[in-house]
Amino acid sequence: MRAQKIMRALKSYGVALVLILLIAIWFSTGIFVQGGNGPTGGETAVVELLEEDGGPITDAVEKTGIALAVHHEEGIDDPAISIAARNDLASQIEGELRIVRIERFNIQPMSLDVTLRGHTKASTSLNVVAQTTDIVETVAVEEGQTVEMGDLICTLHSGTRQASINQATAAVAQAEAGLAKAQLDFDTNFELLAKGLTPENSAESFAANLKAAEAGLSAAQVGLRNAKDALEKTVITAGLSGVIQGPIAEIGSMLKFGDSCATIIQLDTMVFVGAIPQARISLAKLGMAAEITTINGQTASGEVSFIAVSSNPATRTFEVEIEFPNPGRNILDGLTAEALVEMGNIPAHLLPQSALTLDSNGVLGVQAVKNGEVVFHPLQILGDTREGIWVSGLPVIVDVIILGQEYVTEGQKVDARYVE
Repeated sequence: MRAQKIMRALKSYGVALVLILLIAIWFSTGIFVQGGNGPTGGETAVVELLEEDGGPITDAVEKTGIALAVHHEEGIDDPAISIAARNDLASQIEGELRIVRIERFNIQPMSLDVTLRGHTKASTSLNVVAQTTDIVETVAVEEGQTVEMGDLICTLHSGTRQASINQATAAVAQAEAGLAKAQLDFDTNFELLAKGLTPENSAESFAANLKAAEAGLSAAQVGLRNAKDALEKTVITAGLSGVIQGPIAEIGSMLKFGDSCATIIQLDTMVFVGAIPQARISLAKLGMAAEITTINGQTASGEVSFIAVSSNPATRTFEVEIEFPNPGRNILDGLTAEALVEMGNIPAHLLPQSALTLDSNGVLGVQAVKNGEVVFHPLQILGDTREGIWVSGLPVIVDVIILGQEYVTEGQKVDARYVE
Protein backbone atom coordinates (compact mmCIF):
# COMPACT_ATOMS: atom_id res chain seq x y z
CA MET A 1 0.00 0.00 0.00
CA ARG A 2 2.82 2.39 0.91
CA ALA A 3 4.65 1.57 -2.32
CA GLN A 4 1.56 2.52 -4.33
CA LYS A 5 1.40 5.92 -2.63
CA ILE A 6 5.06 6.54 -3.38
CA MET A 7 4.60 5.65 -7.05
CA ARG A 8 1.54 7.89 -7.31
CA ALA A 9 3.45 10.82 -5.81
CA LEU A 10 6.43 10.32 -8.13
CA LYS A 11 4.08 10.25 -11.11
CA SER A 12 2.41 13.53 -10.09
CA TYR A 13 5.74 15.32 -9.50
CA GLY A 14 7.01 14.04 -12.83
CA VAL A 15 4.05 15.38 -14.76
CA ALA A 16 4.41 18.77 -13.03
CA LEU A 17 8.12 18.91 -13.85
CA VAL A 18 7.47 18.19 -17.51
CA LEU A 19 4.82 20.95 -17.67
CA ILE A 20 7.20 23.46 -16.06
CA LEU A 21 9.92 22.64 -18.58
CA LEU A 22 7.52 23.00 -21.50
CA ILE A 23 6.28 26.39 -20.26
CA ALA A 24 9.86 27.61 -19.72
CA ILE A 25 10.82 26.59 -23.26
CA TRP A 26 7.71 28.33 -24.65
CA PHE A 27 8.48 31.63 -22.87
CA SER A 28 12.12 31.46 -23.87
CA THR A 29 11.21 31.49 -27.57
CA GLY A 30 9.46 34.89 -27.20
CA ILE A 31 10.79 38.36 -27.94
CA PHE A 32 11.57 40.97 -25.26
CA VAL A 33 11.15 44.53 -26.58
CA GLN A 34 12.95 47.41 -24.88
CA GLY A 35 11.39 50.84 -25.65
CA GLY A 36 13.34 53.76 -27.09
CA ASN A 37 15.53 51.72 -29.43
CA GLY A 38 13.24 51.57 -32.45
CA PRO A 39 11.13 48.73 -33.86
CA THR A 40 14.10 46.29 -34.15
CA GLY A 41 16.91 47.69 -32.03
CA GLY A 42 15.07 46.92 -28.83
CA GLU A 43 14.10 43.33 -29.70
CA THR A 44 15.86 40.51 -27.72
CA ALA A 45 14.91 36.85 -27.32
CA VAL A 46 13.84 35.96 -23.76
CA VAL A 47 16.21 32.96 -23.68
CA GLU A 48 19.13 35.32 -24.40
CA LEU A 49 18.27 37.25 -21.26
CA LEU A 50 18.30 34.00 -19.25
CA GLU A 51 21.47 32.52 -20.78
CA GLU A 52 23.75 35.08 -22.44
CA ASP A 53 26.41 32.48 -23.42
CA GLY A 54 24.07 29.55 -24.01
CA GLY A 55 23.00 26.70 -21.76
CA PRO A 56 20.63 23.82 -21.44
CA ILE A 57 17.55 25.98 -22.17
CA THR A 58 19.21 27.41 -25.28
CA ASP A 59 20.19 23.92 -26.43
CA ALA A 60 16.64 22.69 -25.86
CA VAL A 61 15.15 25.62 -27.83
CA GLU A 62 17.61 25.12 -30.70
CA LYS A 63 16.64 21.44 -30.91
CA THR A 64 13.04 22.50 -31.39
CA GLY A 65 14.02 24.53 -34.49
CA ILE A 66 12.29 27.71 -33.25
CA ALA A 67 14.08 31.02 -34.10
CA LEU A 68 15.31 32.91 -31.03
CA ALA A 69 14.78 36.38 -32.52
CA VAL A 70 13.29 38.06 -35.56
CA HIS A 71 15.64 40.19 -37.62
CA HIS A 72 14.23 42.62 -40.21
CA GLU A 73 16.07 43.18 -43.39
CA GLU A 74 16.94 46.77 -44.22
CA GLY A 75 15.19 48.14 -47.27
CA ILE A 76 11.79 49.16 -48.54
CA ASP A 77 10.04 46.46 -46.47
CA ASP A 78 11.82 47.39 -43.26
CA PRO A 79 9.08 48.41 -40.76
CA ALA A 80 11.64 50.46 -38.87
CA ILE A 81 11.63 53.27 -41.44
CA SER A 82 8.91 55.90 -41.83
CA ILE A 83 6.38 56.05 -44.64
CA ALA A 84 8.10 59.11 -46.12
CA ALA A 85 11.50 57.37 -46.06
CA ARG A 86 10.01 54.23 -47.61
CA ASN A 87 8.46 56.30 -50.39
CA ASP A 88 11.76 58.09 -51.00
CA LEU A 89 13.56 54.75 -51.17
CA ALA A 90 10.96 53.46 -53.62
CA SER A 91 11.47 56.53 -55.79
CA GLN A 92 15.23 56.00 -55.75
CA ILE A 93 14.81 52.37 -56.70
CA GLU A 94 12.46 53.18 -59.54
CA GLY A 95 14.42 56.29 -60.58
CA GLU A 96 11.26 58.44 -60.79
CA LEU A 97 10.16 61.81 -59.33
CA ARG A 98 7.67 61.80 -56.50
CA ILE A 99 4.12 62.36 -57.64
CA VAL A 100 2.15 65.07 -55.83
CA ARG A 101 -1.33 66.42 -56.47
CA ILE A 102 -1.71 70.18 -56.81
CA GLU A 103 -4.57 72.63 -57.15
CA ARG A 104 -4.38 76.17 -58.50
CA PHE A 105 -5.66 78.97 -56.28
CA ASN A 106 -6.19 82.60 -57.30
CA ILE A 107 -6.27 85.60 -55.01
CA GLN A 108 -9.81 86.86 -54.35
CA PRO A 109 -11.55 89.46 -52.18
CA MET A 110 -12.22 88.32 -48.65
CA SER A 111 -15.10 89.99 -46.85
CA LEU A 112 -13.65 91.43 -43.66
CA ASP A 113 -16.30 91.23 -40.96
CA VAL A 114 -15.58 92.23 -37.38
CA THR A 115 -17.79 91.23 -34.46
CA LEU A 116 -18.17 93.90 -31.78
CA ARG A 117 -19.59 93.26 -28.33
CA GLY A 118 -21.48 95.94 -26.49
CA HIS A 119 -24.99 97.03 -25.55
CA THR A 120 -27.98 98.91 -26.89
CA LYS A 121 -28.59 102.47 -25.86
CA ALA A 122 -31.44 104.89 -26.38
CA SER A 123 -30.35 107.58 -28.79
CA THR A 124 -32.04 110.24 -26.63
CA SER A 125 -33.06 110.41 -22.99
CA LEU A 126 -34.96 113.62 -22.27
CA ASN A 127 -35.99 115.01 -18.90
CA VAL A 128 -39.30 116.86 -19.26
CA VAL A 129 -38.67 119.81 -16.96
CA ALA A 130 -40.79 122.65 -15.63
CA GLN A 131 -40.05 126.09 -17.04
CA THR A 132 -41.79 127.87 -14.20
CA THR A 133 -42.42 127.32 -10.51
CA ASP A 134 -45.74 126.11 -9.11
CA ILE A 135 -47.66 123.19 -7.64
CA VAL A 136 -48.36 120.08 -9.78
CA GLU A 137 -52.06 120.08 -10.56
CA THR A 138 -52.43 117.02 -12.86
CA VAL A 139 -50.24 114.15 -14.14
CA ALA A 140 -51.36 112.70 -17.47
CA VAL A 141 -48.87 109.81 -17.87
CA GLU A 142 -47.61 106.75 -16.05
CA GLU A 143 -44.31 104.86 -16.19
CA GLY A 144 -43.90 102.70 -19.32
CA GLN A 145 -46.47 104.63 -21.32
CA THR A 146 -45.68 105.47 -24.93
CA VAL A 147 -46.11 109.12 -25.85
CA GLU A 148 -45.78 111.16 -29.01
CA MET A 149 -44.35 114.62 -29.39
CA GLY A 150 -46.73 117.24 -27.99
CA ASP A 151 -48.65 114.85 -25.72
CA LEU A 152 -49.60 116.24 -22.29
CA ILE A 153 -47.32 115.13 -19.44
CA CYS A 154 -48.48 117.20 -16.47
CA THR A 155 -49.90 120.62 -15.58
CA LEU A 156 -49.07 123.18 -12.88
CA HIS A 157 -51.46 125.44 -10.98
CA SER A 158 -52.10 128.54 -13.09
CA GLY A 159 -52.37 130.92 -10.12
CA THR A 160 -52.79 134.56 -11.16
CA ARG A 161 -51.46 133.98 -14.64
CA GLN A 162 -54.92 134.18 -16.24
CA ALA A 163 -55.58 137.46 -14.47
CA SER A 164 -52.29 138.75 -15.81
CA ILE A 165 -53.42 137.84 -19.29
CA ASN A 166 -56.69 139.70 -18.83
CA GLN A 167 -54.86 142.76 -17.58
CA ALA A 168 -52.37 142.61 -20.44
CA THR A 169 -55.21 142.26 -22.92
CA ALA A 170 -56.84 145.42 -21.58
CA ALA A 171 -53.54 147.26 -21.78
CA VAL A 172 -53.18 146.29 -25.42
CA ALA A 173 -56.69 147.54 -26.16
CA GLN A 174 -55.94 150.84 -24.44
CA ALA A 175 -52.66 151.20 -26.32
CA GLU A 176 -54.42 150.50 -29.61
CA ALA A 177 -56.96 153.24 -28.87
CA GLY A 178 -54.19 155.68 -27.96
CA LEU A 179 -52.38 154.84 -31.18
CA ALA A 180 -55.54 155.40 -33.22
CA LYS A 181 -56.05 158.86 -31.62
CA ALA A 182 -52.38 159.82 -32.13
CA GLN A 183 -52.61 158.73 -35.77
CA LEU A 184 -55.79 160.79 -36.30
CA ASP A 185 -54.21 163.88 -34.73
CA PHE A 186 -51.11 163.49 -36.86
CA ASP A 187 -53.15 163.14 -40.06
CA THR A 188 -55.36 166.17 -39.21
CA ASN A 189 -52.35 168.34 -38.46
CA PHE A 190 -50.76 167.26 -41.74
CA GLU A 191 -53.84 168.42 -43.68
CA LEU A 192 -53.97 171.75 -41.85
CA LEU A 193 -50.27 172.23 -42.40
CA ALA A 194 -50.74 171.66 -46.11
CA LYS A 195 -53.43 174.42 -46.17
CA GLY A 196 -51.24 176.79 -44.14
CA LEU A 197 -53.72 176.88 -41.26
CA THR A 198 -51.25 175.72 -38.59
CA PRO A 199 -47.66 176.55 -37.71
CA GLU A 200 -44.97 174.35 -39.24
CA ASN A 201 -43.39 173.47 -35.88
CA SER A 202 -46.64 171.82 -34.73
CA ALA A 203 -45.92 168.71 -36.93
CA GLU A 204 -43.01 167.64 -34.71
CA SER A 205 -45.24 167.44 -31.67
CA PHE A 206 -47.88 165.27 -33.40
CA ALA A 207 -45.16 163.00 -34.86
CA ALA A 208 -43.65 162.47 -31.39
CA ASN A 209 -47.06 161.62 -29.94
CA LEU A 210 -47.59 159.07 -32.75
CA LYS A 211 -44.26 157.33 -32.08
CA ALA A 212 -44.98 157.23 -28.36
CA ALA A 213 -48.36 155.62 -29.04
CA GLU A 214 -46.74 152.99 -31.29
CA ALA A 215 -44.16 152.19 -28.63
CA GLY A 216 -46.89 151.93 -26.00
CA LEU A 217 -48.77 149.43 -28.14
CA SER A 218 -45.65 147.33 -28.71
CA ALA A 219 -44.95 147.25 -24.98
CA ALA A 220 -48.54 146.24 -24.24
CA GLN A 221 -48.34 143.46 -26.82
CA VAL A 222 -45.08 142.15 -25.31
CA GLY A 223 -46.72 142.14 -21.90
CA LEU A 224 -49.63 140.13 -23.28
CA ARG A 225 -47.30 137.60 -24.91
CA ASN A 226 -45.35 137.21 -21.68
CA ALA A 227 -48.54 136.68 -19.73
CA LYS A 228 -49.74 134.05 -22.19
CA ASP A 229 -46.31 132.35 -22.19
CA ALA A 230 -46.35 132.20 -18.40
CA LEU A 231 -49.70 130.45 -18.54
CA GLU A 232 -48.55 128.07 -21.29
CA LYS A 233 -45.58 127.03 -19.18
CA THR A 234 -47.95 125.54 -16.66
CA VAL A 235 -48.82 122.93 -19.30
CA ILE A 236 -45.85 120.54 -19.73
CA THR A 237 -45.82 118.46 -22.94
CA ALA A 238 -43.55 115.82 -24.51
CA GLY A 239 -40.68 117.23 -26.54
CA LEU A 240 -40.19 113.96 -28.45
CA SER A 241 -41.74 110.54 -29.00
CA GLY A 242 -40.75 107.74 -26.66
CA VAL A 243 -41.53 105.83 -23.50
CA ILE A 244 -42.13 107.44 -20.10
CA GLN A 245 -39.51 106.59 -17.50
CA GLY A 246 -39.64 107.43 -13.82
CA PRO A 247 -39.44 109.18 -11.50
CA ILE A 248 -42.70 110.98 -12.24
CA ALA A 249 -43.81 114.09 -10.32
CA GLU A 250 -46.70 113.63 -7.88
CA ILE A 251 -49.84 115.73 -7.76
CA GLY A 252 -49.53 118.41 -5.11
CA SER A 253 -45.75 118.51 -5.14
CA MET A 254 -43.91 121.73 -5.85
CA LEU A 255 -41.90 121.93 -9.04
CA LYS A 256 -39.28 124.61 -9.35
CA PHE A 257 -37.83 125.91 -12.56
CA GLY A 258 -35.73 123.07 -14.07
CA ASP A 259 -37.26 120.25 -11.97
CA SER A 260 -38.21 117.08 -13.87
CA CYS A 261 -41.81 116.08 -14.29
CA ALA A 262 -40.87 112.79 -16.06
CA THR A 263 -38.22 111.26 -18.34
CA ILE A 264 -38.81 110.18 -21.94
CA ILE A 265 -36.63 107.43 -23.44
CA GLN A 266 -36.56 107.53 -27.23
CA LEU A 267 -36.38 103.95 -28.54
CA ASP A 268 -36.59 104.84 -32.20
CA THR A 269 -33.92 105.31 -33.34
CA MET A 270 -31.56 103.29 -31.11
CA VAL A 271 -27.79 103.11 -30.82
CA PHE A 272 -25.46 100.13 -30.37
CA VAL A 273 -22.37 101.04 -28.34
CA GLY A 274 -19.33 98.78 -28.73
CA ALA A 275 -15.56 98.82 -28.94
CA ILE A 276 -13.33 98.03 -31.91
CA PRO A 277 -9.76 96.71 -31.39
CA GLN A 278 -6.91 98.98 -32.35
CA ALA A 279 -5.73 96.47 -34.98
CA ARG A 280 -8.93 97.13 -36.98
CA ILE A 281 -9.48 100.84 -36.27
CA SER A 282 -7.83 101.89 -39.54
CA LEU A 283 -10.50 99.94 -41.45
CA ALA A 284 -13.46 101.49 -39.63
CA LYS A 285 -15.38 104.16 -41.54
CA LEU A 286 -18.59 106.10 -40.94
CA GLY A 287 -21.57 104.67 -42.78
CA MET A 288 -20.40 101.04 -42.70
CA ALA A 289 -23.26 98.55 -42.64
CA ALA A 290 -23.76 96.42 -39.53
CA GLU A 291 -26.07 93.70 -38.26
CA ILE A 292 -27.01 93.89 -34.56
CA THR A 293 -28.15 90.84 -32.58
CA THR A 294 -29.31 91.23 -28.98
CA ILE A 295 -28.87 88.67 -26.23
CA ASN A 296 -32.52 87.65 -26.57
CA GLY A 297 -32.24 87.05 -30.33
CA GLN A 298 -33.66 90.30 -31.72
CA THR A 299 -31.96 91.64 -34.84
CA ALA A 300 -31.66 94.99 -36.57
CA SER A 301 -29.64 96.62 -39.35
CA GLY A 302 -27.79 99.88 -38.94
CA GLU A 303 -24.81 102.01 -39.91
CA VAL A 304 -21.73 103.22 -38.06
CA SER A 305 -22.54 106.76 -36.89
CA PHE A 306 -19.63 107.52 -34.55
CA ILE A 307 -15.99 106.43 -34.18
CA ALA A 308 -13.94 107.66 -31.24
CA VAL A 309 -10.60 109.31 -32.01
CA SER A 310 -9.11 108.35 -28.63
CA SER A 311 -8.79 104.82 -27.27
CA ASN A 312 -9.77 103.54 -23.85
CA PRO A 313 -6.52 103.56 -21.80
CA ALA A 314 -7.47 100.32 -20.03
CA THR A 315 -8.47 98.22 -23.05
CA ARG A 316 -6.82 100.07 -25.95
CA THR A 317 -10.07 99.86 -27.89
CA PHE A 318 -12.01 102.60 -29.65
CA GLU A 319 -15.69 103.26 -28.93
CA VAL A 320 -18.01 102.85 -31.89
CA GLU A 321 -21.70 103.73 -32.16
CA ILE A 322 -24.04 102.13 -34.67
CA GLU A 323 -27.40 103.81 -35.20
CA PHE A 324 -30.31 101.59 -36.19
CA PRO A 325 -34.09 102.04 -36.55
CA ASN A 326 -36.40 100.47 -33.98
CA PRO A 327 -39.90 101.29 -35.27
CA GLY A 328 -41.69 98.75 -33.12
CA ARG A 329 -39.70 99.78 -30.03
CA ASN A 330 -39.12 96.09 -29.38
CA ILE A 331 -35.39 96.45 -28.68
CA LEU A 332 -34.97 97.99 -25.26
CA ASP A 333 -32.32 100.22 -23.78
CA GLY A 334 -29.30 98.53 -22.15
CA LEU A 335 -29.49 95.03 -23.73
CA THR A 336 -26.25 93.10 -24.22
CA ALA A 337 -25.71 92.72 -27.96
CA GLU A 338 -23.25 91.94 -30.75
CA ALA A 339 -22.72 93.82 -33.98
CA LEU A 340 -21.24 92.29 -37.13
CA VAL A 341 -19.64 95.16 -39.04
CA GLU A 342 -18.76 94.80 -42.71
CA MET A 343 -15.39 96.52 -43.05
CA GLY A 344 -14.91 95.92 -46.76
CA ASN A 345 -12.70 93.41 -48.56
CA ILE A 346 -9.02 92.47 -48.47
CA PRO A 347 -7.10 90.28 -50.98
CA ALA A 348 -6.58 86.72 -49.73
CA HIS A 349 -6.63 83.04 -50.71
CA LEU A 350 -9.24 80.49 -49.64
CA LEU A 351 -7.50 77.13 -49.06
CA PRO A 352 -8.62 73.76 -47.73
CA GLN A 353 -7.45 73.21 -44.18
CA SER A 354 -5.85 69.91 -45.17
CA ALA A 355 -3.32 71.76 -47.35
CA LEU A 356 -1.63 73.38 -44.35
CA THR A 357 1.63 71.93 -43.08
CA LEU A 358 4.70 72.83 -41.01
CA ASP A 359 8.26 73.32 -42.17
CA SER A 360 11.31 71.99 -40.33
CA ASN A 361 11.24 75.02 -38.02
CA GLY A 362 7.58 74.58 -37.11
CA VAL A 363 6.37 77.51 -39.25
CA LEU A 364 2.82 77.13 -40.53
CA GLY A 365 2.39 77.34 -44.28
CA VAL A 366 1.78 75.40 -47.49
CA GLN A 367 3.95 73.52 -49.94
CA ALA A 368 3.57 74.77 -53.50
CA VAL A 369 5.15 73.85 -56.82
CA LYS A 370 6.90 76.32 -59.10
CA ASN A 371 8.76 75.18 -62.22
CA GLY A 372 8.56 71.57 -61.01
CA GLU A 373 10.21 72.37 -57.67
CA VAL A 374 8.71 72.46 -54.18
CA VAL A 375 8.44 75.92 -52.60
CA PHE A 376 7.32 76.55 -49.00
CA HIS A 377 5.17 79.64 -48.31
CA PRO A 378 4.60 80.77 -44.69
CA LEU A 379 1.04 81.98 -44.09
CA GLN A 380 -1.00 84.23 -41.89
CA ILE A 381 -4.49 82.93 -41.12
CA LEU A 382 -7.15 85.61 -41.53
CA GLY A 383 -10.33 83.62 -40.91
CA ASP A 384 -11.84 80.16 -40.69
CA THR A 385 -15.05 79.30 -42.55
CA ARG A 386 -16.94 76.19 -43.59
CA GLU A 387 -15.57 76.55 -47.11
CA GLY A 388 -11.95 76.67 -45.94
CA ILE A 389 -9.34 78.93 -44.37
CA TRP A 390 -8.64 82.47 -45.55
CA VAL A 391 -4.88 83.16 -45.60
CA SER A 392 -2.46 85.83 -46.75
CA GLY A 393 1.16 85.57 -47.84
CA LEU A 394 0.79 83.73 -51.17
CA PRO A 395 1.45 84.89 -54.74
CA VAL A 396 -1.53 86.05 -56.78
CA ILE A 397 -1.68 82.66 -58.55
CA VAL A 398 -0.18 79.63 -56.82
CA ASP A 399 -0.20 75.85 -57.31
CA VAL A 400 -0.59 74.38 -53.83
CA ILE A 401 0.17 70.73 -53.06
CA ILE A 402 -2.95 69.25 -51.50
CA LEU A 403 -1.87 65.58 -51.58
CA GLY A 404 1.65 64.48 -50.73
CA GLN A 405 2.87 67.73 -49.12
CA GLU A 406 4.08 65.85 -46.04
CA TYR A 407 6.47 63.69 -48.08
CA VAL A 408 8.39 66.40 -49.90
CA THR A 409 10.76 69.15 -48.82
CA GLU A 410 11.53 72.60 -50.14
CA GLY A 411 13.71 72.56 -53.23
CA GLN A 412 12.82 68.96 -54.15
CA LYS A 413 11.94 68.18 -57.77
CA VAL A 414 8.52 66.56 -58.07
CA ASP A 415 6.06 65.30 -60.64
CA ALA A 416 3.14 67.70 -59.97
CA ARG A 417 -0.24 66.72 -61.33
CA TYR A 418 -3.47 68.68 -61.02
CA VAL A 419 -6.30 67.01 -59.15
CA GLU A 420 -9.19 65.88 -61.29
